[in-house]
Formats: sequence, C-alpha cells, structure tokens
Amino acid sequence: MSKKLKSSLPTTKKSRSTKGAPTHEEIALRAYEIYLERSGAPGDALEDWTRAERELLEKDSKSSRKAGLTLVAA
Repeated sequence: MSKKLKSSLPTTKKSRSTKGAPTHEEIALRAYEIYLERSGAPGDALEDWTRAERELLEKDSKSSRKAGLTLVAA
C-alpha cells in the first residue's frame, strides 16, 4: 500500500465509549475494509455494517475472555 494511500485511510484508535461496544467509527472503518475486500464491487451496505459490528463484538468478546483467565499452579 502506498504511503499516500495509507495516510488517506481513516484511523480509529480511540477507546471504546461503552465497555464491549465498538464505536461508530470502528464499525464504519471495518465496514469500509469489507467493501475494499470486495475490490469496491457493489454490495449491501447494511450487510457490511452488521458484519463489521458482529466481527468487532466477537473480537472484543474473545479478548475479554482471554484477559479474564487466571492460571493456577497445582
């Protein structure tokens, strides 16, 4: 990816507003990435949005579970 293109892509490294809920910007960015994965071919924007939201929620859920694990030595 060229340096110019990278700088034009939106970045979202903001913290979550509500624990476990992705921000609007995070969902929008992931939905845009899904669109780009289709090479910009027409698709269903609502489907892209819901897929992005679901992926982010699942990712957060998995990382929360990993963070919550406690190892106990026997």
